Parts: sequence; C-alpha cells; structure tokens
Amino acid sequence: MKLGRAIEQAASSERELTAGLLAVRERHPDDQDVFHLTKTLAEKERAHIDALAPHAGRYDAALEAGESEASLPDADDPSLQLLSDLRGLHLLAAGASLDWVALAQGAQAAKDTDLLATVTECHDETLRTLKWTTYRLKEAAPQALTS
Repeated sequence: MKLGRAIEQAASSERELTAGLLAVRERHPDDQDVFHLTKTLAEKERAHIDALAPHAGRYDAALEAGESEASLPDADDPSLQLLSDLRGLHLLAAGASLDWVALAQGAQAAKDTDLLATVTECHDETLRTLKWTTYRLKEAAPQALTS
C-alpha cells in the first residue's frame, strides 16, 4: 500500500508548517496576537506528527526528518512583511490540508478507522490554522496597503 508515503508527506507538510509558524513568530515579536498564536498553532501542528507515529509503523513510513527551514520573502516594511508571512503560512497550511484530505481518502479505502480518526482530528486543527491566517490577513491588509 502507498499509505506509508501519504503519511510521510503529511508529516513533512506539518513539519514545514511548524517551521513557518515559528519563523513568523520570531519576526513579529511586537504583534502579540501573531507572537502567541503562532506558538500555539506550531505546537498543535507538531503534535500532528506525533499522532501519526503509531500509524507510521503499520504502513512502513519514516517520520524522522531534518529540521525544515521556512523561507518566506522579506519586506522592508513590517506591515508588508506580516502580509507576506501570513500568505506564506496560508500556503503551507493549504498544502498540509490537501495532504490530510488525500490521507483520509486512503485510510477510508483501506478501512483503517484508527488512522482515519487521527487524520480527521489533525485536519480539523490544520483547517483552524487556515482560518486564522485568512482572518489575520483580512485584518492587517487594509492598514498595510493604505498607509
């Protein structure tokens, strides 16, 4: 079965998203919402990799990988940097979300209810990250683009 590869891809996407969230946190220490929520979201995304661990062995998937370095574009203006960072995080979260969707379909086809339960819970949290990035972008864009 190729579910092992799908598990590895989901873990890789979650690792990238975690790194991206932590990188944005470091770049925006003065924005309290961004600083604190990115840490909380990163912890949730990192926990998703741990949640996949029991399933990885059954499907011969390797979850270990080197630290991923998020590479988001720089901007001279902090408000434009925040928009760029939020866009980058949104794209990472969207990629992770698609990986969860594919893995859920595979788990359903394999009739692996344990894996499907894990995927469903983790995907819901990744969707929350997508909603947060959208909300923050909508909140930050007017001032960033008109000042």
